[in-house]
Parts: sequence; structure tokens; C-alpha cells
Amino acid sequence: MSQPRLLGIIELGGYPNLNPLYQRLGFEVDLVNSQRKARSYLKKTVPDVVVAEYNFQTDFRDRTSNLETLMAVLQKHPEVRLVVFYLPEFADKFELLRQRFPIFAAIPYPVTEEKVEAALRRAIAG
Repeated sequence: MSQPRLLGIIELGGYPNLNPLYQRLGFEVDLVNSQRKARSYLKKTVPDVVVAEYNFQTDFRDRTSNLETLMAVLQKHPEVRLVVFYLPEFADKFELLRQRFPIFAAIPYPVTEEKVEAALRRAIAG
């Protein structure tokens, strides 16, 4: 079996550097720092797992967060497991997104390596 591929989208951060964890778990890792770069990446490559942050923003004209456009792209690839980090104060808004789109694992801040490792082990287990 080939190495699983992970796309990490780091827009705001605020959690530990998870790249060593990703590599320790056997992922081939690609990191981008914007949704635009993630969409471009996904046109060429389909990873096994995407790790992204949920950023609720009221100033978007036609959506409520940074993830809607990404989710539209990922709907074409239902096999991709999406792990999302979110701020607890936006849990109600995030839950509305979860009702519309499949999210494999949701991890509230503070994000720890242990929580991410547990989600990723489930993702690669099948």
C-alpha cells in the first residue's frame, strides 16, 4: 500500500506544529496557507486526509466560513477524510456547516497532538 497523503491547510494556526506527527503516522504531507491554494492543490492531487481550520466570518457575502468552497470541491471526492479544528465559541455555527457537509472529525481548540493523532489513526484505519 502506498503512503497516505495529507493536505494541511494552516490559515490562522494557534496550535502546535503537527507536521512531525503527520510524518510519524506515515503521511506524505503537503501544507498550504490559504483556501485558494488548497483548491488549486485539489485540482491536481486528491489526498486521503485534509486537515483544516473552521473560521467563522460574518463579512462573507455568500457564505459563513472559509470552508464552504473547500467543501464544495471535496464533495467530488467523498473518500477524502476531513478533520476540522474549530473555536468552541463558534460551535453552533460550525454545527450548521456539519449538517450540510460530511466532516470526518471535529476538534475544538485547544488543539492537542493527542486529539489529532486519535482522529488521524481512525482516518487511516478505514
